[in-house]
Amino acid sequence: MMRWFRRLLWLGVLAGGGYAGYKVLGRGNSAASSPATAPEWLPLPTKPTPAQPVAAESETSAPSTESWVAPIDGECPSGYPLKANDNSGIFHVPGGRFYARTVAERCYANAEDAIADGYRQAKA
Repeated sequence: MMRWFRRLLWLGVLAGGGYAGYKVLGRGNSAASSPATAPEWLPLPTKPTPAQPVAAESETSAPSTESWVAPIDGECPSGYPLKANDNSGIFHVPGGRFYARTVAERCYANAEDAIADGYRQAKA
Protein backbone atom coordinates (compact mmCIF):
# COMPACT_ATOMS: atom_id res chain seq x y z
CA MET A 1 0.00 0.00 0.00
CA MET A 2 2.77 2.42 0.90
CA ARG A 3 4.55 1.67 -2.38
CA TRP A 4 1.48 2.72 -4.39
CA PHE A 5 1.17 5.91 -2.38
CA ARG A 6 4.82 6.82 -3.10
CA ARG A 7 4.33 6.14 -6.81
CA LEU A 8 1.23 8.32 -6.90
CA LEU A 9 3.03 11.10 -5.03
CA TRP A 10 6.00 10.89 -7.41
CA LEU A 11 3.67 11.03 -10.42
CA GLY A 12 2.04 14.16 -8.96
CA VAL A 13 5.44 15.82 -8.52
CA LEU A 14 6.41 15.05 -12.09
CA ALA A 15 3.10 16.26 -13.50
CA GLY A 16 3.16 19.40 -11.35
CA GLY A 17 6.71 20.21 -12.41
CA GLY A 18 5.77 19.80 -16.04
CA TYR A 19 2.77 22.08 -15.70
CA ALA A 20 4.81 24.72 -13.83
CA GLY A 21 7.47 24.64 -16.53
CA TYR A 22 4.76 25.01 -19.13
CA LYS A 23 3.47 28.15 -17.39
CA VAL A 24 6.96 29.60 -16.79
CA LEU A 25 7.93 29.32 -20.45
CA GLY A 26 4.84 31.31 -21.36
CA ARG A 27 3.11 28.64 -23.36
CA GLY A 28 0.26 28.39 -20.91
CA ASN A 29 -1.11 31.92 -21.24
CA SER A 30 -2.93 33.08 -24.34
CA ALA A 31 -1.01 36.38 -24.68
CA ALA A 32 2.34 34.65 -25.06
CA SER A 33 1.03 31.81 -27.24
CA SER A 34 0.33 34.08 -30.23
CA PRO A 35 3.53 35.79 -31.36
CA ALA A 36 3.37 39.42 -32.47
CA THR A 37 4.94 38.57 -35.82
CA ALA A 38 4.61 35.40 -37.81
CA PRO A 39 7.80 33.40 -38.34
CA GLU A 40 9.44 33.86 -41.71
CA TRP A 41 9.41 30.67 -43.72
CA LEU A 42 11.88 29.89 -46.44
CA PRO A 43 10.30 29.59 -49.89
CA LEU A 44 9.64 26.10 -51.16
CA PRO A 45 11.87 24.93 -53.98
CA THR A 46 10.10 25.03 -57.31
CA LYS A 47 10.34 22.51 -60.08
CA PRO A 48 11.96 24.11 -63.12
CA THR A 49 9.61 24.38 -66.06
CA PRO A 50 10.78 22.52 -69.14
CA ALA A 51 11.57 24.49 -72.26
CA GLN A 52 8.92 24.33 -74.94
CA PRO A 53 9.95 23.02 -78.36
CA VAL A 54 10.76 25.57 -81.00
CA ALA A 55 7.91 25.91 -83.48
CA ALA A 56 8.80 25.64 -87.16
CA GLU A 57 8.51 28.99 -88.94
CA SER A 58 7.33 27.52 -92.20
CA GLU A 59 6.68 24.19 -93.83
CA THR A 60 9.83 24.45 -95.94
CA SER A 61 12.20 24.96 -93.00
CA ALA A 62 14.49 22.22 -91.76
CA PRO A 63 12.94 19.66 -89.40
CA SER A 64 13.24 20.36 -85.70
CA THR A 65 16.08 18.69 -83.83
CA GLU A 66 14.04 18.52 -80.60
CA SER A 67 13.74 15.10 -79.04
CA TRP A 68 10.07 15.70 -78.23
CA VAL A 69 7.05 17.48 -79.63
CA ALA A 70 4.03 19.06 -78.00
CA PRO A 71 0.82 17.02 -78.21
CA ILE A 72 -2.14 18.13 -80.28
CA ASP A 73 -5.34 18.08 -78.18
CA GLY A 74 -3.70 15.74 -75.67
CA GLU A 75 -2.79 13.15 -78.31
CA CYS A 76 0.65 12.46 -79.75
CA PRO A 77 1.24 12.94 -83.48
CA SER A 78 2.36 10.06 -85.67
CA GLY A 79 6.03 9.26 -85.29
CA TYR A 80 6.00 10.24 -81.59
CA PRO A 81 3.97 7.51 -79.85
CA LEU A 82 5.35 7.80 -76.29
CA LYS A 83 3.23 9.92 -73.91
CA ALA A 84 5.12 11.70 -71.10
CA ASN A 85 3.63 13.34 -68.02
CA ASP A 86 5.57 16.21 -66.40
CA ASN A 87 3.98 15.90 -62.95
CA SER A 88 4.79 12.23 -62.43
CA GLY A 89 7.96 12.07 -64.52
CA ILE A 90 6.68 8.90 -66.22
CA PHE A 91 6.30 8.06 -69.91
CA HIS A 92 3.83 5.53 -71.27
CA VAL A 93 4.29 3.25 -74.28
CA PRO A 94 1.52 2.13 -76.65
CA GLY A 95 -0.17 -0.98 -75.30
CA GLY A 96 0.67 -0.06 -71.70
CA ARG A 97 -1.96 -0.30 -68.97
CA PHE A 98 -2.62 3.46 -68.65
CA TYR A 99 -1.60 4.58 -72.14
CA ALA A 100 -5.16 5.19 -73.38
CA ARG A 101 -6.18 7.40 -70.47
CA THR A 102 -2.92 9.36 -70.16
CA VAL A 103 -3.12 12.95 -71.38
CA ALA A 104 0.27 13.65 -72.90
CA GLU A 105 2.27 16.75 -72.00
CA ARG A 106 5.20 15.71 -74.20
CA CYS A 107 5.48 13.16 -76.99
CA TYR A 108 8.67 11.22 -77.70
CA ALA A 109 9.75 9.14 -80.68
CA ASN A 110 11.77 6.66 -78.60
CA ALA A 111 12.40 5.69 -74.98
CA GLU A 112 16.04 6.79 -75.01
CA ASP A 113 15.05 10.43 -75.57
CA ALA A 114 12.48 10.32 -72.78
CA ILE A 115 14.97 8.77 -70.36
CA ALA A 116 17.58 11.36 -71.34
CA ASP A 117 15.08 14.09 -70.38
CA GLY A 118 14.60 12.54 -66.92
CA TYR A 119 11.47 10.45 -67.38
CA ARG A 120 11.13 6.81 -66.40
CA GLN A 121 9.03 4.16 -68.12
CA ALA A 122 5.70 3.19 -66.56
CA LYS A 123 5.85 -0.10 -64.70
CA ALA A 124 2.44 -1.31 -65.87
